Amino acid sequence: MITLSDRERERYRRQLMHEGYGLQQQKRLRASTAVIAGVGGLGGAAATYLAVAGIGGLRLAHAGDLTLSNMNRQTLMRDDHIGRPRVEQAKDRIRMLNPDVAVEIFNKRITSGNTGMLLDRTDIALSARPNFPERRILNEACIRQEIPMVEAAMNGMDGYLFTVMPGATPCLDCIFPEHDPAWEELGFPVFGAVSGMLGCMMALEAIKVLTGYGRPLGERMLVFNAYDMVFRNVKIRFDPDCPVCGGKMHRSRAADRSIPAGRKN
Repeated sequence: MITLSDRERERYRRQLMHEGYGLQQQKRLRASTAVIAGVGGLGGAAATYLAVAGIGGLRLAHAGDLTLSNMNRQTLMRDDHIGRPRVEQAKDRIRMLNPDVAVEIFNKRITSGNTGMLLDRTDIALSARPNFPERRILNEACIRQEIPMVEAAMNGMDGYLFTVMPGATPCLDCIFPEHDPAWEELGFPVFGAVSGMLGCMMALEAIKVLTGYGRPLGERMLVFNAYDMVFRNVKIRFDPDCPVCGGKMHRSRAADRSIPAGRKN
């Protein structure tokens, strides 16, 4: 049974002031583990704010070493770590921010061979890889294992965010059924403030799903253009020909999580 120490209650006192977010919700977050697929500008910001909010565990998956060109957007990183695996730096920085968070790291890309291990005993995945083949692999694995997935991506000043609740909402392949959005993995422009803003929204969406607080996006996708500061919600629909989720709604363990706590029938 999860309990919160006096120190934890003081650490999270300001978020516990929200109406409808109390000790029960904080305990749910404390009992949860999230996979962060990608700890660049997007996933690094999401990991940071999940950690300081008090999530119990993080699994960080990102292959490769830190480069100088990463440094305009990756706030978990330090300049003296350039040339070394970025997941190692991410783990160290998160433990400095909140030593109560259990952090596991995987210096790996997302493949069909490792999703079972990455998602084992986890409660949610955050999709923040800079290429769509890995995102599709994670989407399929989350559908198969009935694990919610927060999906977000940005290109320049544009971005989107939605949440896949297996059995309750459309999946990534429903929304992008034929081809991947046309950008190269390392060939699109990034302002750190844009990826960081979107990463913060990913963390907030994950907190809502995990705790039952607030209203997750459900069958809506948030899209924005930061150049003009235009934000809007668009309706997303199941693809009846989707090869991943079957294009239809059904009851599942993850579907139950889409209903905020206290509102279940």
